[in-house]
Amino acid sequence: MSIQTVLQRYETALNNNDIDTILDLYGRAPVFMPQHAPALVGRAAVRAGYEQVFASIKLAIRFDIHEVEEAGDWAWARTSSAGRTKVLAAGIEVNEGNNELFVFRRENGEWKIHRYLFSTNQPRA
Repeated sequence: MSIQTVLQRYETALNNNDIDTILDLYGRAPVFMPQHAPALVGRAAVRAGYEQVFASIKLAIRFDIHEVEEAGDWAWARTSSAGRTKVLAAGIEVNEGNNELFVFRRENGEWKIHRYLFSTNQPRA
């Protein structure tokens, strides 16, 4: 599976609140670095992080892939995402936009998300 395919599957899984698919896209020792939060290290922490995200928001976003670089069993991708986010507790929708950096590692011949970091490019007032 190509890195572009991994990113497309990640986008679909985010929009569907599909934690199991998201975790399948991550490698054995993932680190998820969400904005305004400590890094989530390891599969259990990453799962808990996505559970918390999906308990508070519903995403409807699309990724644009700007760069993908591969070097042996390592790769990185720079993306941005945009769309709408429904804040469940408030019942409101807001514009969503982020810059993302993914680090990939090939495990058993497949590209897996090894590290993921994002930050907003549309701060909320």
